[in-house]
Amino acid sequence: MSGVSLEGIVKAYGAVEVVHGIDLEVQEQEFVVLVGPSGCGKSTVLRMIAGLEEITAGDLMIDGRLVNRVAPKDRDVAMVFQNYALYPHLNVAENMAFGLRIRKETNDRVEAAVAEAGGILGLSEYLERRPADLSGGQRQRVAMGRAIVRRPKVFLFDEPLSNLDAKLRSQMRAEIKRLHKRLGATSIYVTHDQVEAMTLADRIVVMHDGRIEQIGAPMELFLNPANTFVAGFLGSPPMNMVRARLTGGGGGPIADFAGQSLPLAPLAALRGGEGREVILGIRPEFVTVTGAEGPGRIEVEPDLIETLGSEALIHTTLAGEPFVIRATTVDQPGILDGISGFSVDPRLIRIFDAETGSAFPGQAFAQ
Repeated sequence: MSGVSLEGIVKAYGAVEVVHGIDLEVQEQEFVVLVGPSGCGKSTVLRMIAGLEEITAGDLMIDGRLVNRVAPKDRDVAMVFQNYALYPHLNVAENMAFGLRIRKETNDRVEAAVAEAGGILGLSEYLERRPADLSGGQRQRVAMGRAIVRRPKVFLFDEPLSNLDAKLRSQMRAEIKRLHKRLGATSIYVTHDQVEAMTLADRIVVMHDGRIEQIGAPMELFLNPANTFVAGFLGSPPMNMVRARLTGGGGGPIADFAGQSLPLAPLAALRGGEGREVILGIRPEFVTVTGAEGPGRIEVEPDLIETLGSEALIHTTLAGEPFVIRATTVDQPGILDGISGFSVDPRLIRIFDAETGSAFPGQAFAQ
């Protein structure tokens, strides 16, 4: 298995540039997920790695070899598509073996590879069935099996779970993660679903408008987003954003908004910033519902409470913006009765510049 290196990768369609100088190093045996909203360029990047899109500028290296002008069939990569792309007239075994047959591999090699892939994916008893006789999850496993039998240097996944229902997506996420650990393959996975990104990735690459916003481990991006885009994209529900103005005090910086205030953690970048407008990023998970008045308590009035069993989502409005609180209901009887306020640890408030959207330097929350 081998690494992938993208250096200054640009993609343009005529005068319209859609990918703007991407730099990315994918290490050998690493599972990297490209995530972002529709139209951000993530699938285009994946297709350039596969050789299905021509690279306008920059260098693409696979296993240390420049492959910009190398044909897709000679790059030794395998791609799993969103729509399965199975041959309806062939059975499972024939679908998985098709690429090897084209390469004129021996029958023994083909049969052994199909049997091995079928065992890994739990498809051994379905090898004689045709795609029409399989469920959506089974079809997707066949598509992965077709990639596995080739033993490529790099696996590419282009939103492979988008056509499945929620339960199947959850099952297939676990299967893909187990498959990656078993094969030790270098994998690049594209999705718009941040839950898939958080659960699957060794590292996440967050993209927006053809550029990389931030790269890091899932919890690093969750706790320390570089800007408001990353903060609002990762997390379910996403991070709450509250516009505030800085004021000073003997006890440290304070953020004022809508007639209320929150103390902030001492931060060198905030010194002398009184009167400056900032955006406070507060994760719904970091908020504590409080029923009594006290320092640092923010008053709110719930608009809607979604009870989800062991937890609840409390929807309210703060400083004119939607604000969500995730509250644990286990061992806290009556916590949802008469909610009127919350508090949050100042160390868990992420502070962004209101003009640029970038996080102030010096903030680092440990996992």
